[in-house]
Amino acid sequence: MTQSIEENVRQLVKHVANRFLEQELMLATAESCTGGWVSQVVTSLPGSSRWFDCGFVTYSNAAKQKLLGVPAALLSETGPGAVSEATVRAMAAGAIANSAADVALATSGIAGPDGGSDEKPVGTVWFAWAHRDGRCKTRIQHFEGDRYSIRLRSVEQAFKGVIELLDTTMLPG
Repeated sequence: MTQSIEENVRQLVKHVANRFLEQELMLATAESCTGGWVSQVVTSLPGSSRWFDCGFVTYSNAAKQKLLGVPAALLSETGPGAVSEATVRAMAAGAIANSAADVALATSGIAGPDGGSDEKPVGTVWFAWAHRDGRCKTRIQHFEGDRYSIRLRSVEQAFKGVIELLDTTMLPG
């Protein structure tokens, strides 16, 4: 099954590339649990520099604050935490603000094998897809499996979300 997901990811990124090239858009990523995997898949395609601006791998809360401007209050003990809708929204907005991208995607989750809780079990991943004009779409997913498969499915969902965003009236073209 993992092999078919990997092939699906390759097909999704090719589709995203074509759409971004057609619409003359640039992408940035803000990744936590995926650890740069989305950016790696993007840059594995020849010519990706024509539609990919940059990737932020902000695994620690300090990096989320420093590089993406995520408010400390979101990441505090009394805030919603790193794995939350508010945080991925802020991550995506920070990626837009600190890049030349038109669209940004953000991922933050718990890939395991530990780190989960009753409220946020292992496999919980939040996603955000944002446009430079301020519009943003978010989604939470709950994946099962080991660390590798949770991260792989997160990469797959990140690209699916970009395509869904491009298929809506949110973006011109």
